[in-house]
Amino acid sequence: MKISEKKNKTNKMSNIIDVKQTVVKFLKENINCFDVTVVKIEKGQETWSAVAEVYENDSFLKSMNLPPKQVRLFYAVKMDENLEITSFERLNSFEGTDIAG
Repeated sequence: MKISEKKNKTNKMSNIIDVKQTVVKFLKENINCFDVTVVKIEKGQETWSAVAEVYENDSFLKSMNLPPKQVRLFYAVKMDENLEITSFERLNSFEGTDIAG
């Protein structure tokens, strides 16, 4: 393997790591959650898409003044090539959802 090929692979990997870190930071800062795990990352032509598993307090129980219980939710996050968040949404479920767009 040539040095330039090795360098390109390293750059691609660091981009994926940067995407993961960006998603985790964004969700922790913008939703009331305890844990964020990125479960899918996909690169489009000029965009990145990711799905994250998040644990939040159950809002229904909270509204009824009952003891909190954590629920697992999934969020889709889309970013441009500069890793600026362009959209995010809570998903109803996640089963290898096609998030490219």
